[in-house]
Amino acid sequence: MTTIRLITKINAPIQTVFNLARDIDFHQESTAQSNEKAIAGRTSGLIELGETVTFRGKHFGFYLKHQSKITEMEIPNYFVDEMIKGQFKYFHHEHTFVTQNGLTVMVDFLQYKVPFGLFGKLFNKLLLKKHLENFLLKRNEMLKSLAEKQ
Repeated sequence: MTTIRLITKINAPIQTVFNLARDIDFHQESTAQSNEKAIAGRTSGLIELGETVTFRGKHFGFYLKHQSKITEMEIPNYFVDEMIKGQFKYFHHEHTFVTQNGLTVMVDFLQYKVPFGLFGKLFNKLLLKKHLENFLLKRNEMLKSLAEKQ
């Protein structure tokens, strides 16, 4: 199992940050580098508890689909998206939001398992983990920028 944990401090109200983090339209804008498009389930607006979304995006030269479901939500502090269908053996992404010293602290806690045995583990070590970290960091930078402008 691989774990990625990112902390982003944002000078904006917690509700603003929470809503941007679950906004399908914002997700598509912030992931333009991989041409992410919501193609099924909730395809725009704010995703809610129990809803699914299927994204199609280009990663490592291939168009891939990833379907997630929001399995937990506590507004405006926490939500979890979990993969239902996709390329991973397991994918669990916790989004936590707290207010500290007038800032909103957003924590991404992502855990995943790769398929394909030894080849998958090698691919993860050499390319995938860094790709996912950069994907989240870029998205978080854009979220921070937009939230702080509102």
